Amino acid sequence: MGRKATLNMADVAERAGVSIATVSRALSGAPGVSEATRARIRSLAQDLSYTVSPDAARLARGSNGRVAVVTPDVAHWFYASMLDGIVTALHDSDLDVLLYEVQEERERRRFFDELPARRQVDALVLIALPISADEHRRLDLMGVPVVMAGGTLGEHPHVRIDDVAAGRQATAHLLAAGHERVAMINATGHWTLEYAAPSERLRGFTEALHDAGLEVDADLVVHQRWGSTGGAEGMSRLLSLTRPPTAVVAFSDEMAFGALRTLRRAAVPVPRAMSVVGIDDHALADVLDLTTVHQAVDEQGREAGRLVQQVVQDGGARSPYVTLPTQLVVRGTTGPPPRRLA
Repeated sequence: MGRKATLNMADVAERAGVSIATVSRALSGAPGVSEATRARIRSLAQDLSYTVSPDAARLARGSNGRVAVVTPDVAHWFYASMLDGIVTALHDSDLDVLLYEVQEERERRRFFDELPARRQVDALVLIALPISADEHRRLDLMGVPVVMAGGTLGEHPHVRIDDVAAGRQATAHLLAAGHERVAMINATGHWTLEYAAPSERLRGFTEALHDAGLEVDADLVVHQRWGSTGGAEGMSRLLSLTRPPTAVVAFSDEMAFGALRTLRRAAVPVPRAMSVVGIDDHALADVLDLTTVHQAVDEQGREAGRLVQQVVQDGGARSPYVTLPTQLVVRGTTGPPPRRLA
């Protein structure tokens, strides 16, 4: 029992007739060791009840064994689902996750000013976080791979959806049903740097109208603070128009939920008098029977986790730019415009 307690890598190397470095590589899974030698050393280590410590394995590979994940919010379903996917993908690896929440502007400023992850991690994952040019330069100075989950960041590996395509899908569905006065409730926010999704989904909305030979009516595009309250206020503005729309694309499902609340309180039947479609496929979308455009947020997280493993363990990603498809999910909030009803 005493020998097992004091057994070290040098003892295994002596018995195997190889160097300590070879034992370290064989037991940590690092390259540079033949499969026959690796199998022999692992078998010997098992017989001796010796296990290499994770820290020793990481040192042998010249890595920290940690990945920093930076998110604007850990509680919101989107970021939580993305984070869950990343952690799931890394579960069977020897990479630990350090989580940084930068919800407030001061937290974000502190993170980029101090860069607490410098020299402590092997890679950095940003979850749908817009980055300024100065912040981008600071990240590059870290000298570690950066992966963007839910967006893009220059030439860095990323996983995303095509938000333009999502906006087009939602709008095209309403146009195909016969609607011509289609509105959009788009999102604004308190963030200092603008997210790309609002402008890209608006672009998809605009392109779908142009493809159908329709002009964009400025009165039918309203910009409201992101969230259900913004969606409710946006729908109130649209209902107050002399000629309200017959259908509405909401930037997100949560904004669509607010729009539906306003319609219910105004006794406007859905979809008989007004159709509504969202984007995201929130967990409550099915409960509220909302037609929406589905995006696989958890799968984006898993793909980001796989990219991290590739850039850390293999030195680069095989396919560094991943765009996952979106799918229209038709439920009960969309139908033909009122004039086509019998």
